[in-house]
Amino acid sequence: MEDAATAEISRAQIWQWIRHPRGILEDGRKLTLELYRRIRDEEVGKIKEEFGQTAFQGERFEEAIALFDELVMHDDFIDFLTIPSYEKL
Repeated sequence: MEDAATAEISRAQIWQWIRHPRGILEDGRKLTLELYRRIRDEEVGKIKEEFGQTAFQGERFEEAIALFDELVMHDDFIDFLTIPSYEKL
């Protein structure tokens, strides 16, 4: 449950920072969808390096990334990350 709560807080913050004028990173950059995608791609690359391409493809990483993207990029705030997540289980 702690992992779900951490994911929920993270995606809610990202969703809000993208849409709020004060959604500024420590380095002064405004968090936009474009910047989110760039950072996401960098982090996914790190995960692939750590686990290896075969393990990455064998797990549900791509599905989790797509769901997180959907929730972050959706115009309306979706109440709970877990509801659409459980539908995919």
